[in-house]
Amino acid sequence: QLQLTESGGGSVQAGGNLTLTCAASGYSYLSAYMGYFRQAPGKEREGVAAIDIDGFTRYADSVKGRFTISKDDNKNTLYLQMSDLKLEDTAMYYCAADVEVDSTTWADEGDYTYWGQGTQVTVSS
Repeated sequence: QLQLTESGGGSVQAGGNLTLTCAASGYSYLSAYMGYFRQAPGKEREGVAAIDIDGFTRYADSVKGRFTISKDDNKNTLYLQMSDLKLEDTAMYYCAADVEVDSTTWADEGDYTYWGQGTQVTVSS
């Protein structure tokens, strides 16, 4: 079992920065492929970024160059640093994890078993 607890969401003006945090607990954390997804009102959940057990990262095209995913294995914590935020980044953000994820389908929410409760990010003009 893996439990994920998110924090760090909030409201920010366009061009601003936010960092999301996902604290993980459970024996399988160090074997987990972890990612962030987001869901805007009326839209499907989409993969934003992911990181594998070796620290290799992947990003959606819409956030490349602006978002950075990282993890601290000593603290069992996942981070999503978001910069130059845009109005279209407004969404509920979810942390997700699974012990086996195909790197070619990392953005498929069906690949992930464990999910955080979500944290809201609102970007205003």
